[in-house]
Amino acid sequence: MLASTLDLIGRTPLVALDRAYDGPGRIVAKAEFLQPGGSVKDRAAKAIILAARRDGRLTPGMPVVEMTSGNMGAALAVVCAALGHPFIATMSAGNSPAPARMMEGLGARVVLIPQVDGTPGQVTGADVAAAADAAAQIARDDSGYYVDQFNASEGIVAHETTTGPEILEQFGGTVDGWVAAVGTGCTFMGVARALKAANPATLCAAVEPEGNEPLAGKMIVKARHIVQGTSYGLIPPHWDAGLMDVSLTVTDAEVEHWRRRLAIMEGLYVGYSTAANVCAATKLLGSGRLNTDATVATVLCDSGLKY
Repeated sequence: MLASTLDLIGRTPLVALDRAYDGPGRIVAKAEFLQPGGSVKDRAAKAIILAARRDGRLTPGMPVVEMTSGNMGAALAVVCAALGHPFIATMSAGNSPAPARMMEGLGARVVLIPQVDGTPGQVTGADVAAAADAAAQIARDDSGYYVDQFNASEGIVAHETTTGPEILEQFGGTVDGWVAAVGTGCTFMGVARALKAANPATLCAAVEPEGNEPLAGKMIVKARHIVQGTSYGLIPPHWDAGLMDVSLTVTDAEVEHWRRRLAIMEGLYVGYSTAANVCAATKLLGSGRLNTDATVATVLCDSGLKY
C-alpha cells in the first residue's frame, strides 16, 4: 500500500508507438499522462515542493503560488492537497480552461490573467510574463511561497534522477535519441543528462514550433502556436545548450495531424505537446542522423482531455 498520493508520482510505463509509426527505427514514450495530476509536470512539482519544505522556504500550512499554463498548476494542486498547503494559480486567460477546473476541484484558487498579445489557445511569452508577475505579487501579498518554476532547478534534477533512469531501465539499455518540447526545459535537460551519462552518443533534440525557434538561434517570427505550455519565445534561465544536439521544427498542421493519428491508431488521446514530440521523433528518425534501426525516446506529456 502506498502512503499517499505523492507515491503515485513517477514510474509511468514506457510504451512503443509501433502502430502510429512503422519505421525506420522505433519510437518509445513515457506515458506521463497517467500521473495523478495528469502530466509530466507532477515530477517537478513534487520535487520543488518537497525541497522547499526540507530547507524551510515552505513551512506547514503556508500558501503556495505559481503561474501555470495548466499542467504545472494541476500538478501543484495535487501535491499541495496531499501536503496541506493552500494553492493559488495564475493562468493566462488564453490557456485551456480544463486544467483550471481540475485545480479548482482540488481546492485551488485560480486567477485568470488577461492576454497581452496572444489569442485563445495561443499563449505568447508576454502572456506568460503577465501571469508570472501576477503570481509573484500574490505571493508577496499573501505571504506565500512563490514556486517560480522557470528558476527552480529541482525540476531538472527530478527528471535526471527519475524519468531518465526509468527509460533506461524499462527499455533495457540505452536509446539512440531523445526528443522533447521545451517550456521550462526541465524535462528535456534532466532526461538528456541521464541518457547522455549512460551513452554519450545519444542524440538529444529539442522541439520548437515553426517560427518560434530561439533555441536554434533564430528570430521569433511567429509568437503564436498551438503547442500550449512550451516554446514561449525565450531561452529558459537554466538552459544548457550543450545538451541539445539539434532543434527540430514542427508546424501547427503537423501537430494536429499527429494528435489525431495517435488517437485513432494507438488509442492515445493526447495533448499538443505530446503530438509535437512524436512528430519531431519521426523527423529525427527520418533525418539520416541515426541508424535505420535506431530507437528514439520521448514523453507523452498529458492527456487531450486537458484541452
